[in-house]
Amino acid sequence: MYRKMEGIIEQQRFPSPNPNIELSIVTFLSDGLKVKGLLAEPKTDEVLDGFLYLRGGIKNVGKVRPARIAQFASEGFIVFAPFYRGNQGGEGHEDFAGDDREDAFSAFTLLASHPKVKNVHIFGFSRGGVMALLTAIQFPEAASVVSWGGVTDMFLTYEERLDLRRMMKRVIGGTPNKYPERYEWRTPLFQIEKLQPPVLIIHGVKDHNVSVEHSYQLEKALQDHNKPVESWYFEEFTHYFPPAINRKVVAGLAQWMKKHSQ
Repeated sequence: MYRKMEGIIEQQRFPSPNPNIELSIVTFLSDGLKVKGLLAEPKTDEVLDGFLYLRGGIKNVGKVRPARIAQFASEGFIVFAPFYRGNQGGEGHEDFAGDDREDAFSAFTLLASHPKVKNVHIFGFSRGGVMALLTAIQFPEAASVVSWGGVTDMFLTYEERLDLRRMMKRVIGGTPNKYPERYEWRTPLFQIEKLQPPVLIIHGVKDHNVSVEHSYQLEKALQDHNKPVESWYFEEFTHYFPPAINRKVVAGLAQWMKKHSQ
């Protein structure tokens, strides 16, 4: 089965927290680099929708968690979560939604080629928000996009996150004032007219990691271009939702995705 999936070099079984979900670490090709990711497959013969999970953070911050991936898979999806280049044994170096967007693109193609996948939905959390939107722009055939606490504007991230400025200057190669084109390239709002799939926005209004302004800007840009968008704002929550609420939101977004299956 695995030979049919595009770009897979190696696949190794990984311990699963859910007996109904098989996990495996996949090594795949992206831009000539060997990159790692986590694949979650429900134990069923059914053809299912694919769920591309695009993580937040950078390096060891915001790493892909097997329990989280299994949680989404248990909603009836085949889930693939690339770790991005340079992480957990992968080649290359992350550059914060720069060339490492190719890892998300290659992961989309890989998931779409899975013999049991019919549609591919894209999900981004935190920094994964820009990755999700850029991937959806690249692949108009995507069934839907969900941005949860998602970054949409790299200029705004630089402005808001004083603690990230040193990292951003190092990885991106300078400040927004010196290299505005580098930040614009990483900001999908500038290309939002190209986006085709319906979008669901989820955000805690008290989020201090990624301000809700990112989602407000995305919502307005989509509305201005007459793109289908739905927004779920949670007045009382921050970047991380309480476990019980989190489970309800996961179930809700899974239903929303399935409603938008092609």
